[in-house]
Amino acid sequence: MAEGSNGRLIKHMALPDEWAAALDSGEYTMSTRGRTLAEEGFIHCSYHDQLVGVASNFSGDVDELVLLTIDTSLVDAPIRDAPPAPGADQRFPHIYGKLPVAAVVATHAWRRKPDGWPPPPG
Repeated sequence: MAEGSNGRLIKHMALPDEWAAALDSGEYTMSTRGRTLAEEGFIHCSYHDQLVGVASNFSGDVDELVLLTIDTSLVDAPIRDAPPAPGADQRFPHIYGKLPVAAVVATHAWRRKPDGWPPPPG
């Protein structure tokens, strides 16, 4: 089990093509939009209640995301909560290694509406 995870569920927002590539390879290695795990050092994740804010800030020009629900007990890499910037109040989960597709226990297509991102599914 990943360090400090206790089998909790965390979320990651993937672009549809990147998730399709992960299904083919068996592992997901994108950190965030346009940046790989190798470039960033970890995979950015969120808790369910953080999703709309993150999508609004970083994916306002994207029409569809694939929302991955990750069971942290199925991830071998360390997972740590960290603030997005020094002094920030919120903390976000980060996966410090590859994400096996088997750790993704649910996926949902999430489509942006004309007025922004609706409440996320799942």
